[in-house]
Amino acid sequence: VLKIFKLLHRTRQEVFKNDTKALEAARQKINEEFRNNRDETSEEKISELLKIASDVEVILRTSVIQAVHTDSDRIVLIPRKDLLQDNTPYIDKPTKK
Repeated sequence: VLKIFKLLHRTRQEVFKNDTKALEAARQKINEEFRNNRDETSEEKISELLKIASDVEVILRTSVIQAVHTDSDRIVLIPRKDLLQDNTPYIDKPTKK
């Protein structure tokens, strides 16, 4: 439980770097969710909650991207290494194998 708790906080710090409002909101939400379930004793329920926490960490790490307003009509995206993936080029007429 402590391992996933720490992992979520590390991911939060990386994903929302330099965004104090998002960092604080994510910190509060993570702490609140763990605090609300700290008295849980059912192993089945605990494993389900850990699975949810793990899924949330993956979604944060791979799906959230920061954007910064630079002008009134411009937004600069700040991609992280985890978000950059190799793209398969589109082929209009696929070849048969």
